Amino acid sequence: MTGSPLKMTRGLLHFDDGSPAYARRYRHEGDEPVHTHSFVEIAVVVGGAAVHHSLSGRHELGVGDVVLLRPGVWHGYERCAGLDLYNCCVGTDLLRNELSWTREDALLGYLLWTGPHSLQRRGVLTAHLDEPDLGRSVGYLEQLDRLREGSIRRHRADVIGWLSLFLGLLSRTVGSVRDEVGEEAALTHPTVMRVVRMVEADLAREWTLGELAGTVGLSPAYLVRLFKSATGLPPMAYLARLRVETAADLLLRTEEPVTSIAQAVGWADQSHFARRFKGYYGLSATTYRTRFRTRVP
Repeated sequence: MTGSPLKMTRGLLHFDDGSPAYARRYRHEGDEPVHTHSFVEIAVVVGGAAVHHSLSGRHELGVGDVVLLRPGVWHGYERCAGLDLYNCCVGTDLLRNELSWTREDALLGYLLWTGPHSLQRRGVLTAHLDEPDLGRSVGYLEQLDRLREGSIRRHRADVIGWLSLFLGLLSRTVGSVRDEVGEEAALTHPTVMRVVRMVEADLAREWTLGELAGTVGLSPAYLVRLFKSATGLPPMAYLARLRVETAADLLLRTEEPVTSIAQAVGWADQSHFARRFKGYYGLSATTYRTRFRTRVP
């Protein structure tokens, strides 16, 4: 299990060897064109400088800065001057299986699931690590990098362990900033997780708020309050975010027409799908597919 497990297919970066997570140090000069990916990506700057370009705008990066991006979010780097960073990539299968409990943790749930979508962040969450925490983070990421030398079958637990230490440290840093600006993050109510798993299992279904609330025996208003407390979004907005992330992945991984993809994620109304997709990614579904499928690695 040596080298990078990442592969570019039709403009989409993804794991191609079953790796649950991956970390590797990279150095960039000049510009790194925009791209997208099927996993959660966390970039930790350890040297140099650059301008990070994403849907949330252009922001200067320096040592200690961290950028977390949800799957499907496009980004790139401009004016890189010796940009030295660690990329940590976390597969969605790992997050939804072994690390599914993170959604119910106040700090990790905010870092990985809700924070990137709160306050109109558009799937991008930023943080800054002080020197001691940056050093500890690099240590964890170096351990993840070294595990590439072994077998994923024998070292899966080690990968998850070192990754958990890194995510825990980062979540505490992000949590401190969240507290300073008054954002709330609470333990996720079990009913919220029940609804999340229900819609994930049948995304194409034409769910309504009343149906979701009735299934779990709550009033629509109370379900909305629970969801907003746990995720920062009401249930139908959370469902919409899940649908556009899934649609973005299907646009790049498959040859299916945009109309079929819209139906597959639960939006038979093409105009509604078009508005939702562009509202989230800043690009139409067709433009998104064309732009990133033609990206040459």
